[in-house]
Amino acid sequence: MSGLIIYGVPFSQPVRAVLWLLMLKKEAFELVLTNPGSSGPGGSRHSDFLLKNPGGTIPCLEEPETGFTLGEAHAIMTYLAQKNAWNDVYPTDLRIRGRIDAFLHFHHRNFREASVGLVAPKVRKDLNIPETVQASAHRSLSAALKMLDGSVLSNAQFLVGDAMTLADLAAYVEIGQLQPEFTNVFDFSGYPNVQRWMSDMKGVDGHDDVHVALTELGDISERAPDMEQIKQANRRALGAIKARLEGL
Repeated sequence: MSGLIIYGVPFSQPVRAVLWLLMLKKEAFELVLTNPGSSGPGGSRHSDFLLKNPGGTIPCLEEPETGFTLGEAHAIMTYLAQKNAWNDVYPTDLRIRGRIDAFLHFHHRNFREASVGLVAPKVRKDLNIPETVQASAHRSLSAALKMLDGSVLSNAQFLVGDAMTLADLAAYVEIGQLQPEFTNVFDFSGYPNVQRWMSDMKGVDGHDDVHVALTELGDISERAPDMEQIKQANRRALGAIKARLEGL
């Protein structure tokens, strides 16, 4: 049994990427629900949590046996892959690894804009994200999808060749959440290669379990969910994750 602890909530896109990797590799862990942005007990801005992750963000990994903690989803994913020699999703070939790293860096102001511009304004009204920021995020995401569709995914099955890697896990949790069966806040009709890639990613082990929160919440294109609905979706997702871990 692994001693790993992950702090976060299943609705969080970066948290889902880390959880999906762990599920895919059948690595046991404990998920401790941590409220993003809250300074109260159990929040990511609480003083106890800031000792683990001074940035105050989720996810955060903790190895209780050593006291080692690490924030930032991509850092966590590459750390785990290197530590456990998960060379299928993070190959030792430095050129392939370099291309994966390039996508992980590219992610932050491109794929990540899916949350900033389309999802967060619906579910985090308290953030008061200006319409100009939302529009800019939408343009950045659209440009990134156009690049994927017209270049990257027109020549390969996945983002870095014909094998699924960390780059795909990280990108899909952002892009895939916009699909009709989840939040339904983006029209993918002009991106056939991206649609094909998303379909392939649905077949990756752990996909359904790690997306339970989105399935529970459903279409938010017309009506934004309230906080109780979001909490309930996270609780249902936690239950699904626990059930999966019991089967390891």
